[in-house]
Amino acid sequence: MTLHQHRGVRHQVVFRTLEVLRVERLTPHMQRITFGGEALRGFISAAPDDHVKLFFPNSRGELVTPTLGPNGPEYPPGREPSPMRDYTPRRHDADANELVVDFVLHGDGPASSWAEQAQPGQRLGAGGPRGSFVVADDYDRYVLIGDETALPAVGRWLEEMPAGARAQVLLEIPGAADRQALSSRAHLDLAWFERDGRDGAASDLLEQGLRALPATEGDSFYWIATESRRARAMRQFLNLELGVPKESVRATGYWKSGEDDEDD
Repeated sequence: MTLHQHRGVRHQVVFRTLEVLRVERLTPHMQRITFGGEALRGFISAAPDDHVKLFFPNSRGELVTPTLGPNGPEYPPGREPSPMRDYTPRRHDADANELVVDFVLHGDGPASSWAEQAQPGQRLGAGGPRGSFVVADDYDRYVLIGDETALPAVGRWLEEMPAGARAQVLLEIPGAADRQALSSRAHLDLAWFERDGRDGAASDLLEQGLRALPATEGDSFYWIATESRRARAMRQFLNLELGVPKESVRATGYWKSGEDDEDD
């Protein structure tokens, strides 16, 4: 059997101030923002599901970001810290010195509200990535499962896959208008699941899709990103019912029902 070896890569944490260069509405619930600025130089993102911490203007309209002290990130005393959320670097072009981040628009929260009104010239803070989890590249199949918050990571992963790789992708979105054009050199089998008004935390469309996947020869790696409870249940199904080794499943709660958690 092939020995699959994942790699953990640590990065030096750098806090930056980025400038909005372009804004593009991809779908009714997804806003793409391209950032630049001299502070972006030296940025590193080694894996498709990396996360950067983005810092948004506080209630006074100020960017108040931390510095790294002996006890970790420290904010200036007496000032209101900027709200912070985790986001996926959708695409980084070092030559053009640009970073693309896709924001899910869901009508509330500091990140979604800021992204919906963003205009060129505005600024926000960014920190990280702190590290990258680089998945082994020798699996026979990669099964990528997620809701709309996972779309940036899935889209990047597919673009970076080499020709000859096999990707099985299950994506759940609010409605048909939220489909995106996804490209890949890999052999791609893509299925969309549309909630059409159903609650994202209570849906079981991805779970049904996962259970219906046909068995294949060889080894598969499963990557799951959705609401926290759902991601945990799908991981347990793979590990306990299908006997998939734990090291071949990476399941992450990108958000948690009932909380203002906007990891995208």
